[in-house]
Amino acid sequence: MATLLIRNARYIVSCDDKDTLWEHANLFIRDNVIEYIGERRMQADQCIDASDLILYPGLINTHHHLFRIFSRNLPEVQSMGLLPWLRALYGMWRHLDGESVYWSSLAGMGELLKSGCTTCLDHHYVFPAGAGDLLANQFRAAALAGMRFHAARGSMDLSEKDGALPPDSLVQSMDEILADSERLVKVWHDESRFSMRQVALAPCSLFSASADLMRESAALARRLGVRLHTHAAGTRDEERYVLERFGMRPAAYLAALGWTGTDVWYAQGIRLDDSDLHLLAETGTGVAHCPVSNMQRASGVCRVPEMLRLGIPVGLGSDGASSNLLEELRTAYLLHRLAAGTGAPDGYQLLKLATRGSAQLLGRDDLGALAPNMAADLFAVSLDKLALVGAQFDPKALLCTVGCGGPVDYTIVNGVAVVQKGELTTFDEARAAARANLAARRYLRR
Repeated sequence: MATLLIRNARYIVSCDDKDTLWEHANLFIRDNVIEYIGERRMQADQCIDASDLILYPGLINTHHHLFRIFSRNLPEVQSMGLLPWLRALYGMWRHLDGESVYWSSLAGMGELLKSGCTTCLDHHYVFPAGAGDLLANQFRAAALAGMRFHAARGSMDLSEKDGALPPDSLVQSMDEILADSERLVKVWHDESRFSMRQVALAPCSLFSASADLMRESAALARRLGVRLHTHAAGTRDEERYVLERFGMRPAAYLAALGWTGTDVWYAQGIRLDDSDLHLLAETGTGVAHCPVSNMQRASGVCRVPEMLRLGIPVGLGSDGASSNLLEELRTAYLLHRLAAGTGAPDGYQLLKLATRGSAQLLGRDDLGALAPNMAADLFAVSLDKLALVGAQFDPKALLCTVGCGGPVDYTIVNGVAVVQKGELTTFDEARAAARANLAARRYLRR
């Protein structure tokens, strides 16, 4: 059994049940599990001198669209709101194939790992006919990168002919969707503790998924024992659409479809009113907060302070806007300071949102904290950086109040150092960037 000792850490921000902050402590890993934290010295196969390092639990991304990385900086769509932006990009996304999905996934995962993110849920919902097994390419990329990966099998069965947004070529029949969803769960979903791969079912949105698809997906997910995810209440247009078409608030309509409960979480949730929030609190339904994407699309500000006060489970996501979860974390802090003032969550509360909160959304009680019998997922930042001079006085809040520019010093996933001294160890970063850029150019020229 392989062992790793992280010795004499300057600080260990545990995010455990007691909010323990360790100083000058050792963290001992056996295989993929944290076995001990404290002052005792132990022998190990490998040792990292952490005398200048702060250790944090690995950040957890609860909502991403890795395929969007290839179209994240196109000048013709930069100023658009969400719906015009989607209409413009669907024409590009219909050219997705195994190559573009693999390389966009690998590039995004590498970027996530270098920003301290150890677990990523990706919501992939575009399946052009003949494109092949796209999620298999994502799991292949995750295995190479060393990332703990959750695939949300997205789906759309409403197209332009139904008055919805997606072109006809990008939607599937409900029977096709349900059959493939069940296949993916049986092939890839590992429900064991410390699992490196899981699957959730995730119809895209109420704009593009029929009521029947939403109901049947919920029933299938519960029969198979997997979780449910969708976009909800992200824009005024969506809120208006649900009110006018169904005569109900977004959360109430989703509840009528079987889409509330501790196994369900929504992405964005910006246009949730008080009645929606109370329904989420009563049912334990969660929200993935995606601040950079919300700001980029000018969608509004998610009511995170109220959600946390009501006990609604909240995690952090990047929603295809970036693959830098440290950027998302600091942006969340600054955004809510601006919007809510002294009522905003403090830096440590937001760190726990991105660790413990995100783990709760994914149904993982083995992630999100540094403590014995938890997964060996963590990252480390050196306090010797010029950019962090004066930042050491509150290590719990540092990532939000000061921020951490550039790559982290170490990222460890499942007991393996996948980033060392700021560099990826699992694949050649320069070669992968060149291959990914080539794949992006081919994809965008189609």
